[in-house]
Amino acid sequence: MSLSTPTLDTARLVLRPFVDTDADSLFALQSNAEVLRYWDSPPWSSPSQATHFLDGCRKMAEEGTGARLAITRQTDGLFLGWCTFNSWNPAFRSASLGYCLAKEAWGSGYAAESGRAVLQWAFDTLDLNRVQGETDTRNIASARVLEKLGFLREGELREDCIVDGEVSDSWIYGLLRRDWTG
Repeated sequence: MSLSTPTLDTARLVLRPFVDTDADSLFALQSNAEVLRYWDSPPWSSPSQATHFLDGCRKMAEEGTGARLAITRQTDGLFLGWCTFNSWNPAFRSASLGYCLAKEAWGSGYAAESGRAVLQWAFDTLDLNRVQGETDTRNIASARVLEKLGFLREGELREDCIVDGEVSDSWIYGLLRRDWTG
């Protein structure tokens, strides 16, 4: 079962399916060590990784497991990052939410704005009961985004990730349909 990747408009953003011409912007984002500081994988080292990511976006939609959306600014189309709705399981009525934004977009409310749009689409379109989010315990800004969206911290995964030899813990957040306020 495929899942059509939507185009979503917010007050300041357009969230849209990725296109091949996003590869350079995507590589610039994902190769930035500061942006990926709390990520579960190291920064990209090759532009071919962007092509692989874009192929994964198409495959995710075709398999019906989720949707990855490029986040662009309404005013000028500037690529700001991406938001993902993945691990969709219709039987469990659950999925996960994630996001990655360029440093220049930090502190502007874009992560919460894009997350809210994706969640609204998902709750309106799919018969969801639960959405999960995860963040490195050192990434307080990401934790705040999830909390602004109504997620509750449910637990901690100790030594969840090892990236370039650095061990880190992750917080698990959950948002239930009955708690979604849009």
